[in-house]
Amino acid sequence: MDLVEIEVKKSKKKIIIISIVATLVAALFLVLGFIFINQSQSVSKQKEEKLLAKEKQEHIIREKNKIIYNDSVKQKIKKIYNYDGKRVFLTFDDGPSKSVTPFILDLLKQENIKATFFTLGSRVELYPEIVKRAYEEGHYIANHGYSHIYKQIYCSAQTVLEEYQKTEQAIQQALGNTEFHSHLFRFPGGSKGGKYDAIKQEAISLLDANQVTYVDWNALTADSAGMKTKEEMLEYVKSTIGNKKSVVILMHDAGDKILTYETLPELIKYLKEQGYEFQNIYDIMNEVE
Repeated sequence: MDLVEIEVKKSKKKIIIISIVATLVAALFLVLGFIFINQSQSVSKQKEEKLLAKEKQEHIIREKNKIIYNDSVKQKIKKIYNYDGKRVFLTFDDGPSKSVTPFILDLLKQENIKATFFTLGSRVELYPEIVKRAYEEGHYIANHGYSHIYKQIYCSAQTVLEEYQKTEQAIQQALGNTEFHSHLFRFPGGSKGGKYDAIKQEAISLLDANQVTYVDWNALTADSAGMKTKEEMLEYVKSTIGNKKSVVILMHDAGDKILTYETLPELIKYLKEQGYEFQNIYDIMNEVE
Protein backbone atom coordinates (compact mmCIF):
# COMPACT_ATOMS: atom_id res chain seq x y z
CA MET A 1 0.00 0.00 0.00
CA ASP A 2 1.59 3.25 -1.06
CA LEU A 3 1.54 6.55 0.80
CA VAL A 4 -1.29 7.96 -1.33
CA GLU A 5 -3.65 5.10 -0.45
CA ILE A 6 -2.81 5.47 3.22
CA GLU A 7 -3.65 9.19 3.12
CA VAL A 8 -6.91 8.50 1.28
CA LYS A 9 -7.94 5.96 3.91
CA LYS A 10 -7.06 8.41 6.69
CA SER A 11 -9.12 11.12 5.01
CA LYS A 12 -12.11 8.80 4.64
CA LYS A 13 -11.80 7.80 8.29
CA LYS A 14 -11.69 11.45 9.36
CA ILE A 15 -14.72 12.22 7.22
CA ILE A 16 -16.62 9.32 8.78
CA ILE A 17 -15.64 10.43 12.30
CA ILE A 18 -16.57 14.05 11.54
CA SER A 19 -19.90 12.92 10.08
CA ILE A 20 -20.64 10.81 13.14
CA VAL A 21 -19.71 13.67 15.49
CA ALA A 22 -21.77 16.15 13.46
CA THR A 23 -24.73 13.77 13.52
CA LEU A 24 -24.40 13.32 17.29
CA VAL A 25 -24.11 17.07 17.83
CA ALA A 26 -27.14 17.71 15.62
CA ALA A 27 -29.08 15.03 17.48
CA LEU A 28 -28.04 16.56 20.80
CA PHE A 29 -29.21 19.99 19.68
CA LEU A 30 -32.49 18.50 18.50
CA VAL A 31 -33.02 16.78 21.85
CA LEU A 32 -32.08 19.93 23.79
CA GLY A 33 -34.31 22.00 21.53
CA PHE A 34 -37.19 19.60 22.08
CA ILE A 35 -36.66 19.72 25.85
CA PHE A 36 -36.44 23.54 25.80
CA ILE A 37 -39.60 23.87 23.70
CA ASN A 38 -41.46 21.47 26.00
CA GLN A 39 -40.26 23.33 29.10
CA SER A 40 -41.19 26.68 27.56
CA GLN A 41 -44.61 25.39 26.62
CA SER A 42 -45.03 23.92 30.10
CA VAL A 43 -44.01 27.20 31.78
CA SER A 44 -46.26 29.13 29.41
CA LYS A 45 -49.15 26.78 30.17
CA GLN A 46 -48.56 27.10 33.91
CA LYS A 47 -48.55 30.91 33.61
CA GLU A 48 -51.74 30.80 31.57
CA GLU A 49 -53.41 28.49 34.09
CA LYS A 50 -52.35 30.74 36.98
CA LEU A 51 -53.68 33.79 35.14
CA LEU A 52 -56.99 32.07 34.43
CA ALA A 53 -57.23 30.92 38.05
CA LYS A 54 -56.51 34.46 39.25
CA GLU A 55 -59.13 35.93 36.90
CA LYS A 56 -61.65 33.31 38.04
CA GLN A 57 -60.92 34.07 41.70
CA GLU A 58 -61.26 37.82 41.10
CA HIS A 59 -64.59 37.21 39.35
CA ILE A 60 -65.81 35.14 42.30
CA ILE A 61 -64.75 37.88 44.74
CA ARG A 62 -66.45 40.58 42.66
CA GLU A 63 -69.66 38.58 42.48
CA LYS A 64 -69.53 37.90 46.22
CA ASN A 65 -68.82 41.56 46.97
CA LYS A 66 -71.26 42.93 44.43
CA ILE A 67 -72.62 46.24 45.61
CA ILE A 68 -76.36 46.70 45.34
CA TYR A 69 -77.51 50.31 45.54
CA ASN A 70 -81.10 51.39 45.04
CA ASP A 71 -83.77 53.37 46.88
CA SER A 72 -84.50 50.44 49.18
CA VAL A 73 -80.85 50.08 50.20
CA LYS A 74 -80.53 53.84 50.63
CA GLN A 75 -83.48 53.89 53.01
CA LYS A 76 -82.09 50.95 54.98
CA ILE A 77 -78.77 52.75 55.42
CA LYS A 78 -80.57 55.92 56.50
CA LYS A 79 -82.45 53.83 59.08
CA ILE A 80 -79.38 51.87 60.13
CA TYR A 81 -80.07 52.50 63.83
CA ASN A 82 -83.57 51.00 63.61
CA TYR A 83 -83.42 47.24 64.00
CA ASP A 84 -85.41 44.62 65.85
CA GLY A 85 -82.46 42.41 66.81
CA LYS A 86 -79.01 43.24 68.13
CA ARG A 87 -76.33 44.03 65.59
CA VAL A 88 -73.08 45.96 65.50
CA PHE A 89 -71.05 47.51 62.71
CA LEU A 90 -67.32 47.90 63.32
CA THR A 91 -66.21 50.88 61.23
CA PHE A 92 -62.72 52.26 60.76
CA ASP A 93 -61.84 55.73 59.44
CA ASP A 94 -58.69 57.42 58.11
CA GLY A 95 -56.89 54.35 56.77
CA PRO A 96 -55.39 52.35 55.43
CA SER A 97 -52.08 52.42 57.27
CA LYS A 98 -49.18 50.00 57.10
CA SER A 99 -48.67 49.96 60.87
CA VAL A 100 -52.25 49.30 62.04
CA THR A 101 -54.67 48.15 59.32
CA PRO A 102 -52.98 44.77 58.59
CA PHE A 103 -53.13 43.85 62.29
CA ILE A 104 -56.83 44.72 62.41
CA LEU A 105 -57.42 42.63 59.28
CA ASP A 106 -55.56 39.69 60.83
CA LEU A 107 -57.74 39.86 63.95
CA LEU A 108 -60.98 40.23 62.01
CA LYS A 109 -60.04 37.24 59.86
CA GLN A 110 -59.31 35.20 62.97
CA GLU A 111 -62.68 36.18 64.46
CA ASN A 112 -64.53 35.78 61.12
CA ILE A 113 -65.89 39.32 61.37
CA LYS A 114 -66.47 41.63 58.42
CA ALA A 115 -66.06 45.36 59.01
CA THR A 116 -66.55 48.58 57.04
CA PHE A 117 -63.52 50.71 56.20
CA PHE A 118 -64.03 54.40 55.39
CA THR A 119 -60.83 55.01 53.48
CA LEU A 120 -59.01 58.24 52.67
CA GLY A 121 -58.06 58.55 49.01
CA SER A 122 -54.61 59.89 49.87
CA ARG A 123 -53.96 56.78 51.98
CA VAL A 124 -55.44 54.41 49.41
CA GLU A 125 -52.87 55.68 46.92
CA LEU A 126 -50.07 54.92 49.38
CA TYR A 127 -51.22 51.41 50.32
CA PRO A 128 -53.43 50.01 47.54
CA GLU A 129 -52.44 46.44 48.40
CA ILE A 130 -53.98 46.79 51.88
CA VAL A 131 -57.24 48.07 50.42
CA LYS A 132 -57.32 45.18 47.98
CA ARG A 133 -56.69 42.70 50.78
CA ALA A 134 -59.53 44.15 52.88
CA TYR A 135 -61.87 43.99 49.89
CA GLU A 136 -60.91 40.42 49.00
CA GLU A 137 -61.49 39.34 52.61
CA GLY A 138 -65.08 40.56 52.46
CA HIS A 139 -64.86 43.94 54.17
CA TYR A 140 -66.84 46.87 52.79
CA ILE A 141 -64.64 49.59 51.31
CA ALA A 142 -66.36 52.94 51.78
CA ASN A 143 -65.30 56.54 51.21
CA HIS A 144 -64.05 59.15 53.70
CA GLY A 145 -62.92 61.78 51.22
CA TYR A 146 -59.41 62.40 49.96
CA SER A 147 -57.64 64.89 52.20
CA HIS A 148 -59.42 65.01 55.59
CA ILE A 149 -58.41 68.67 55.66
CA TYR A 150 -61.59 70.50 56.59
CA LYS A 151 -60.78 73.80 54.89
CA GLN A 152 -60.17 71.90 51.65
CA ILE A 153 -63.00 69.40 51.60
CA TYR A 154 -65.57 71.85 53.00
CA CYS A 155 -64.90 74.75 50.64
CA SER A 156 -68.25 73.96 49.05
CA ALA A 157 -70.65 71.10 48.44
CA GLN A 158 -68.92 70.62 45.09
CA THR A 159 -65.51 70.09 46.71
CA VAL A 160 -67.04 67.42 48.94
CA LEU A 161 -68.28 65.61 45.84
CA GLU A 162 -64.91 66.07 44.11
CA GLU A 163 -63.05 64.54 47.05
CA TYR A 164 -65.50 61.66 47.06
CA GLN A 165 -64.97 61.09 43.34
CA LYS A 166 -61.18 61.33 43.62
CA THR A 167 -61.19 58.72 46.38
CA GLU A 168 -63.49 56.43 44.38
CA GLN A 169 -60.96 56.56 41.53
CA ALA A 170 -58.14 55.65 43.93
CA ILE A 171 -60.16 52.70 45.27
CA GLN A 172 -60.98 51.53 41.74
CA GLN A 173 -57.30 51.61 40.84
CA ALA A 174 -56.34 49.75 44.01
CA LEU A 175 -58.91 47.03 43.31
CA GLY A 176 -58.21 46.90 39.59
CA ASN A 177 -61.94 47.34 39.07
CA THR A 178 -63.18 50.45 37.26
CA GLU A 179 -66.78 49.39 37.87
CA PHE A 180 -66.48 49.61 41.66
CA HIS A 181 -68.59 52.29 43.35
CA SER A 182 -68.99 52.34 47.12
CA HIS A 183 -72.05 54.67 47.09
CA LEU A 184 -71.21 55.35 50.75
CA PHE A 185 -69.55 58.39 52.31
CA ARG A 186 -68.66 59.37 55.83
CA PHE A 187 -68.18 63.08 56.42
CA PRO A 188 -64.93 63.92 58.22
CA GLY A 189 -66.11 65.16 61.60
CA GLY A 190 -69.62 63.82 60.99
CA SER A 191 -72.51 65.04 58.87
CA LYS A 192 -73.93 67.54 61.36
CA GLY A 193 -72.76 70.55 63.30
CA GLY A 194 -69.57 72.53 63.41
CA LYS A 195 -68.28 75.43 61.38
CA TYR A 196 -69.13 73.80 58.05
CA ASP A 197 -72.62 72.51 58.85
CA ALA A 198 -74.38 74.47 56.08
CA ILE A 199 -71.96 73.15 53.45
CA LYS A 200 -72.39 69.61 54.76
CA GLN A 201 -76.17 69.83 54.37
CA GLU A 202 -75.77 71.08 50.79
CA ALA A 203 -73.30 68.27 50.15
CA ILE A 204 -75.78 65.65 51.39
CA SER A 205 -78.21 66.70 48.65
CA LEU A 206 -75.48 66.83 46.00
CA LEU A 207 -74.14 63.41 46.96
CA ASP A 208 -77.66 61.98 46.91
CA ALA A 209 -78.13 63.32 43.38
CA ASN A 210 -74.99 61.38 42.45
CA GLN A 211 -76.18 58.08 43.95
CA VAL A 212 -74.20 58.45 47.18
CA THR A 213 -75.56 58.19 50.71
CA TYR A 214 -73.76 58.66 54.02
CA VAL A 215 -73.57 57.17 57.48
CA ASP A 216 -72.33 58.54 60.80
CA TRP A 217 -72.04 56.55 64.06
CA ASN A 218 -73.85 56.18 67.37
CA ALA A 219 -70.98 54.77 69.46
CA LEU A 220 -67.24 55.37 69.54
CA THR A 221 -64.01 54.43 71.25
CA ALA A 222 -62.83 58.06 71.28
CA ASP A 223 -59.49 56.77 69.98
CA SER A 224 -58.95 60.14 68.30
CA ALA A 225 -59.42 61.98 71.61
CA GLY A 226 -56.18 60.87 73.23
CA MET A 227 -57.22 57.80 75.21
CA LYS A 228 -54.16 56.46 77.05
CA THR A 229 -55.07 52.87 77.93
CA LYS A 230 -57.10 49.94 76.62
CA GLU A 231 -59.18 49.94 79.79
CA GLU A 232 -60.05 53.62 79.38
CA MET A 233 -61.00 53.12 75.73
CA LEU A 234 -63.07 50.02 76.45
CA GLU A 235 -65.03 51.65 79.26
CA TYR A 236 -65.73 54.67 77.08
CA VAL A 237 -67.07 52.67 74.15
CA LYS A 238 -69.22 50.56 76.49
CA SER A 239 -70.78 53.73 77.85
CA THR A 240 -71.63 54.94 74.34
CA ILE A 241 -73.08 51.58 73.31
CA GLY A 242 -75.39 51.50 76.31
CA ASN A 243 -78.58 49.57 75.54
CA LYS A 244 -78.64 50.33 71.82
CA LYS A 245 -79.81 47.52 69.56
CA SER A 246 -78.19 48.61 66.29
CA VAL A 247 -74.73 50.01 66.94
CA VAL A 248 -72.32 51.69 64.53
CA ILE A 249 -68.97 52.04 66.29
CA LEU A 250 -66.51 54.67 65.10
CA MET A 251 -62.84 53.70 65.30
CA HIS A 252 -59.71 54.64 63.38
CA ASP A 253 -56.97 52.65 61.66
CA ALA A 254 -54.56 55.51 60.97
CA GLY A 255 -50.89 54.86 61.58
CA ASP A 256 -50.87 56.14 65.18
CA LYS A 257 -53.92 54.14 66.32
CA ILE A 258 -52.22 50.94 67.49
CA LEU A 259 -54.12 51.22 70.80
CA THR A 260 -57.35 50.76 68.84
CA TYR A 261 -56.07 47.43 67.55
CA GLU A 262 -54.91 46.41 71.02
CA THR A 263 -58.35 47.19 72.48
CA LEU A 264 -60.27 45.45 69.70
CA PRO A 265 -60.04 41.83 71.00
CA GLU A 266 -61.64 42.80 74.31
CA LEU A 267 -64.27 44.91 72.56
CA ILE A 268 -65.18 42.01 70.27
CA LYS A 269 -65.41 39.69 73.27
CA TYR A 270 -67.69 42.14 75.07
CA LEU A 271 -69.96 42.55 72.05
CA LYS A 272 -70.28 38.77 71.67
CA GLU A 273 -71.14 38.42 75.34
CA GLN A 274 -73.86 41.04 74.88
CA GLY A 275 -75.37 39.02 72.03
CA TYR A 276 -74.57 41.33 69.13
CA GLU A 277 -74.39 40.03 65.57
CA PHE A 278 -71.48 41.51 63.59
CA GLN A 279 -72.48 43.02 60.25
CA ASN A 280 -71.12 45.27 57.55
CA ILE A 281 -72.81 47.25 54.79
CA TYR A 282 -73.04 44.22 52.51
CA ASP A 283 -75.44 42.70 55.03
CA ILE A 284 -77.78 45.68 54.68
CA MET A 285 -77.67 45.37 50.89
CA ASN A 286 -78.45 41.67 51.05
CA GLU A 287 -81.29 41.91 53.58
CA VAL A 288 -84.40 40.05 52.46
CA GLU A 289 -87.36 42.39 52.07
